[in-house]
Amino acid sequence: MSFLLGSGAGFSGDRTDAAEAVVAELIRRGKPAALAFETLGERTLAAAHRAMREDPAQGFEPLIEEFLPPVLRDCVDHGITILGNFGAANPEGACALVKKLAEAAGRPDIAIAQVHGDDIRDRLRSLDLTPWEAERQALPDDSALISANVYLGAKALVEALSLEADIVVTGRVADPALFLAPLMHHFQWRWNDWDRLACGMMAGHLAECGAQVSGGYFADPGLKDVPSLATVGYPIIEVEENGRILVTKPEGSGGLVTEQTVKEQLLYEVHDPANYLTPDVVVDLSNATVRQLGLDCVEVSGIRGKPAPARLKTTVCYDGGWQSEAEISYAGPNALERARLAARVLRERLAFRAPAELRTRFDIIGLASVFDSDDGELQRLAAPANPDGDYRLRLAAEHPERRWVARATQELLALYCAGPAGGGGVRRQFQRRVFTASYLVRRDDVHDYARLFDVRSQNAPPQNAHDQRGATHAAD
Repeated sequence: MSFLLGSGAGFSGDRTDAAEAVVAELIRRGKPAALAFETLGERTLAAAHRAMREDPAQGFEPLIEEFLPPVLRDCVDHGITILGNFGAANPEGACALVKKLAEAAGRPDIAIAQVHGDDIRDRLRSLDLTPWEAERQALPDDSALISANVYLGAKALVEALSLEADIVVTGRVADPALFLAPLMHHFQWRWNDWDRLACGMMAGHLAECGAQVSGGYFADPGLKDVPSLATVGYPIIEVEENGRILVTKPEGSGGLVTEQTVKEQLLYEVHDPANYLTPDVVVDLSNATVRQLGLDCVEVSGIRGKPAPARLKTTVCYDGGWQSEAEISYAGPNALERARLAARVLRERLAFRAPAELRTRFDIIGLASVFDSDDGELQRLAAPANPDGDYRLRLAAEHPERRWVARATQELLALYCAGPAGGGGVRRQFQRRVFTASYLVRRDDVHDYARLFDVRSQNAPPQNAHDQRGATHAAD
């Protein structure tokens, strides 16, 4: 029998009602199934560590209380395992919240498992680290270091499932591992069956970004039209024991699943289709075939696998000082020239009101912004469609000290009365920055394991963690 993988979310901030239609469809189909919430990117992991640094009780996915309650009871009652990397920087805190949500849903008896081992900040200096091939940043000083998290594979998640967990909470794992793990557990695939591992990993890769494979992020009116995008159905991937993959979505939902949508997602973030590196397997897509079988049903076949890499990617987060942003609008006659004058005034003011180390960027939204460089080359060259239109000046500034980025936004605020005519709608904010760098750590130096969560023993040392791993991985 095949196994169903449902996507409940594809990133932090995703639609919080998307999983309801997916779970209803999983129940309707009546096959073994799992639901995964993929909510963690490098940007969101950095933000989680920043939040935890400010409040130790935070640091996990802020939308857990929106994502889980609508589907938690139905999933547990129908044997649909939930997996999520919504633990982010604080998996223990996430587990405690999930426990409360389960009690509120009338299922205090559920088993919650936490995956440990991705956080290596306490051992960072003693490990054999090599920079990722594109990384130019040196390892930060201890004073600046915030976190270091390894991209774990699926093995510890399979351990969690072997503990009969109803919900598995992780921190940093490779996104597709959330989907590969229930396949490994259900089909009892061997950890050196590279072709099946590759199929399972790519099934997860197709689902990990939520609606991207079923019409979201695909739509381009007149070129790639997508029906009913407001109710786009999140993907359900059906995987057979031999590795055959069928990409579908809930019946009656919006969006579409076609060869085009699947091909776009299949190649998403894949730097080398013949050697796509993941923690559990190196995937070869060079002979993959994508074929439409019916309405919103696409088959993917021909995926092959190679032995897993010897090193695992590690994201290091460190203090990046402060950043500020502020904006002001100019509209109507001669609006563009007023916006340009406002930018010149700000540059002059900051030249003698702020230190030379203050880095700034000026954009004129409506003329040139997204494609412009930090020095504003396109703004100088762009020919405006309407000099009397609607333009918004944006200032961004960064500096190690908060007071100087605050000074920059205050200078833009002062344009209300000390700048060109007709400025309005000022918005300003400043926040700490977290920078990230990527390194590779030896697989043997990573000690990941799973343990059932117990509120009373959150801080207790792991019991027989290596014994558990040895038993679970005996088939390696």
